[in-house]
Amino acid sequence: MNNPHPAVRLCLALFSLAFTAALARAEEPKDGAKQEKQPKIAWTDGPATARLGDIAEIKIPAGYQFTGKDGTRTFLEVTGNPPSGDELGTIVPAAKSEEDKEFWFVLFEFQDTGYIKDDDRDKLDPDGLLKTIRDNTEEANKERQRRGWTPYHIRGWYKQPFYDMQTKNLTWAMQGYSTDEGKEENSVNYSVRILGRRGTMNVDLVLSPALVDTVLPKFDKLLTGFSYLHGSAYADFRAGDKVAEYGLATLVAGGATAIAAKTGLLAKLWKLIVVGFAALVGMLKRWWNSLKKILSGKAAEQTNEQG
Repeated sequence: MNNPHPAVRLCLALFSLAFTAALARAEEPKDGAKQEKQPKIAWTDGPATARLGDIAEIKIPAGYQFTGKDGTRTFLEVTGNPPSGDELGTIVPAAKSEEDKEFWFVLFEFQDTGYIKDDDRDKLDPDGLLKTIRDNTEEANKERQRRGWTPYHIRGWYKQPFYDMQTKNLTWAMQGYSTDEGKEENSVNYSVRILGRRGTMNVDLVLSPALVDTVLPKFDKLLTGFSYLHGSAYADFRAGDKVAEYGLATLVAGGATAIAAKTGLLAKLWKLIVVGFAALVGMLKRWWNSLKKILSGKAAEQTNEQG
């Protein structure tokens, strides 16, 4: 299919994130097999100010590293996640040594959906949204089970949807779990949507559930360094600008993909796959080794350069 509808492209990207994560472990070299050299990624050390495409920028503090669009594409491919084409950057903590256990990253993507009105900011119904997401997840599980994949279930909110009028940030986090070989695997998926004039900057924190309490304060502090460039902020909206077909509640429930599901656009794909990303963190263990190789590789290179 050439030039698919943005909602279809988004759906396929979310679907692929969960699907290919399951393949990553199978593709890892067996013990004793020759290890291929990881692709080079251009990292910028903080402190620095990095551009996120031509629409925003982010301040990178000391102790962190940033890679832009091209580096992010390579980063995702190496960790078993096909790029969607909307990625603009990735931030990782600088690896202090090859034994550094704090592996996590922040992914920035921009969705050109148009200006999203926040008129429903006081009408966000956590219980209703939770039911919608949970029902859609269980509907998607029918297809997962048909394909022999492990079902994923929503336990509840880790953080209920919250909209900050000052920053124009919509934040939420889900708790979920899957059962693999009789063992329950818990996950927390943390998402921030920063509203802008032409769409939303999607910021997703990807980490092991065990690190949530430690990393969240660092993540929140990182986001204080984000800003849209002149003319792209939410306040820069002008009459005649493109306006999204939905508000904040639908953004939580899946945004453009949820709209596509309601209109039947995704009928030939998965029915209601609005939470395809929800299974990603729960499956991180399947490709942590690849991520560790990248970050520890950076640490090794830095050590060699210093030596």
